[in-house]
Amino acid sequence: MIAKGSFDITMHPEPPYDVADGVTLARVRFDKQFTGPLDATSEVNMIGARTPVDGSAGYVAIERVKGTLEGKRGTFVLQHAGVMTRDTLSLSVTVVPDSGTDRLKGLSGRMAIQIVDGKHFYEFDYELGD
Repeated sequence: MIAKGSFDITMHPEPPYDVADGVTLARVRFDKQFTGPLDATSEVNMIGARTPVDGSAGYVAIERVKGTLEGKRGTFVLQHAGVMTRDTLSLSVTVVPDSGTDRLKGLSGRMAIQIVDGKHFYEFDYELGD
């Protein structure tokens, strides 16, 4: 199944915790509000690395999502892995296996994220097994 919608995001950056040879490591927390077939809130905890080369960076993150998916209530966790090489992004956002609860137990899938004119959109390709 595929669920498509949008989300709003609020960023809570922390000061960098390590800077060496032009590479900066930092933590950021994001709060999200999803609308559409995924009607939920989430908290994302991210660790990122920014290099001295414009447009090159990487991040990993864990995101706990709470709400409803196609009317089914529960929670699940997404794992993010992103790499940007001189403005070319490679992003993987995957449901952590067996992280679904309540009516989302057995959830698996991947989420694609797009940013168009500053607005965030998701496309969630998922299965809801037993």
